[in-house]
Amino acid sequence: MSEWVVDASGITKTYRMGEFDVHALGGVDIQIARSEVLSIMGPSGSGKSTLMNVLGCLDRPSEGDYLLDGESVASLNDDQLSSIRNRKVGFVFQSFNLLARQTALSNVTLPMRYAGSDRNAMIEKATAALEKVGLGDRIHHKPNELSGGQQQRVAIARAIVNDPAIVLADEPTGALDSRSGEEIMELLLNMNREFGTTLIFVTHDPRIGEMTNRTVELKDGLVIGRDE
Repeated sequence: MSEWVVDASGITKTYRMGEFDVHALGGVDIQIARSEVLSIMGPSGSGKSTLMNVLGCLDRPSEGDYLLDGESVASLNDDQLSSIRNRKVGFVFQSFNLLARQTALSNVTLPMRYAGSDRNAMIEKATAALEKVGLGDRIHHKPNELSGGQQQRVAIARAIVNDPAIVLADEPTGALDSRSGEEIMELLLNMNREFGTTLIFVTHDPRIGEMTNRTVELKDGLVIGRDE
């Protein structure tokens, strides 16, 4: 087994916009070790969201090689990308992305439903994930019955329920007040310390960068700095 859970080299991404090509990534190399905590930083338009989409198997690169947990994914088709994304990647978004009419438990079982898991196993694993994030007494609450911090905890439980190879957190504290944001960061970092969860933060917030093992800084689709 490779020491790298993420091993990407020469990653480019070009979008066609009318008559013009937009080069969002210009040849990015990035390796991330298992159980590492890393932040990808840069201003708006730097390419960090595009890189997140490639690393999270939401999109494929125009060129380059990408191994995720030892599997080559750069040239997979949409169905294959969807399958590996469901198995290998957990997402935590700034806006939570919860289903409004579903309970916390139902939201957390969603990745397992896509995988066709047994119903009893889904409920057991989802309940355990919600207990890990401190919401064992809120499993039947809907998002509008939860605070912002609690909603983000549901999203974290959903992200970890399939024991993914990586968790990608895109500005995870951006919609929260400072106290709730600090609690969410501490929760995520504790998961790394206790369970070895590999965390990749995509952010422009230098405070998050200071909490991670190292940072990769992007500008204009290129890596311009690495804090090892």
